Amino acid sequence: MKKILAISILVFLIGYAIYYAINPNNSKEGVAKGDSAPDFELTTLDGKEMSLSSLKGKKVLLNFWATWCPPCRSEMPDMQKIQNQYDDDVVVAAVNLTNSEPSVDTVKKFINELELTFPVLLDEKGKINSQYEVLSYPTSYILDEEGTIRNKFVGAMSFDQMEKLLELKNN
Repeated sequence: MKKILAISILVFLIGYAIYYAINPNNSKEGVAKGDSAPDFELTTLDGKEMSLSSLKGKKVLLNFWATWCPPCRSEMPDMQKIQNQYDDDVVVAAVNLTNSEPSVDTVKKFINELELTFPVLLDEKGKINSQYEVLSYPTSYILDEEGTIRNKFVGAMSFDQMEKLLELKNN
């Protein structure tokens, strides 16, 4: 019995080693720095479907927020400034925790009031917020052009912090 168990474990370990030796994509998907950001598809505030993978090729400021969050409100103008100033290099994608909002109209009113033009994605079931392990708002992930998480920031960011985390300025 011990021989069978030992042989089984050995076969498993050899198989595991072979799999990872020949697997061309060893990148880990997850929400830690260095991981490939998990892909998702959500409906934007203007009714279009948008996936995170469609943003590859540009740096992404992936922001999780809600209208009832005062720090979220305070950083939105700086996110708009980033989008305006670095449009060729950066996409700001704001994922709204829609299931915590009174209605989608509340989100629309908020966006119109602040005159925001970057994509606002509606997480109507909170699935993406859970997938990204968002525990407080705002929370932002900085993704490189390949979709790899380079930084995570919890709390409101200033324009200068966004520039630095996105590596847009030579400091």
